[in-house]
Amino acid sequence: MSDIADSQLPETVLDIQVAGRSFDLAGGGALHAVGKLAFSLTARSFTCIVGPSGCGKTTTLRMILGLDTGFEGTIRQPDSSSVAAVFQEPRLLPWRTVEQNVRLVLPKNQRDQSLDALFDVLELDEVRHFYPSQLSLGLARRAALARAFVLEPQLLILDEPFVSLDDVTAHRLRQLLLSLWHRQPTTALMVTHNIREATLLADRILVFGKRPTCVLGELVIDTSREQRDDAFVEHVVGQVSDIGKLNNPLR
Repeated sequence: MSDIADSQLPETVLDIQVAGRSFDLAGGGALHAVGKLAFSLTARSFTCIVGPSGCGKTTTLRMILGLDTGFEGTIRQPDSSSVAAVFQEPRLLPWRTVEQNVRLVLPKNQRDQSLDALFDVLELDEVRHFYPSQLSLGLARRAALARAFVLEPQLLILDEPFVSLDDVTAHRLRQLLLSLWHRQPTTALMVTHNIREATLLADRILVFGKRPTCVLGELVIDTSREQRDDAFVEHVVGQVSDIGKLNNPLR
């Protein structure tokens, strides 16, 4: 039984109190995917979730987005019109240009607004009239970020948005995401397998355990992003690995 309630609290944007999520198996029995999850996000914070593959990170995001309602417990969050998501696949409509894909998510009375500033930050101006088939994966993911931020969401959900990119492209996209987030602050929750990525982006890291997942611990990062050098990142990677008690630290 699920209970998703919309709430706009002064400081808390998202509050998760989930008792569990199980899936029926074809041969009988059930898969207990998510255990007890209890955490909240404050306004304009950037939180990353890390944990082993298959532990329930994406299931958690699906519950937050209302795509999975079979859980027990409550999730209090903004109205759906104030929530945007960026997935692993850009999910751009192939018959529409970059600009058309971005404008499509806007209410009809806002579709004529200027996108110049947004496209400037994401370096998309030169490809605004390109179709998805003409874009590299990195550019397509920039377009997906533009489509999410144009809504000016109160809550932004990101599911491994930079996975499978080469290091140089992923690094550039992280920088662009932070530039956009500083320009247009929102509450961000991002899933990643890359602890280094989480350390560079987040001000808080939640460490999920093996299935049925729960929050094993968290790290609050109050060091400025400009001071997060290689030594600092390695230190955080070690701390997260210790919390997760992983045999092979996520790197």
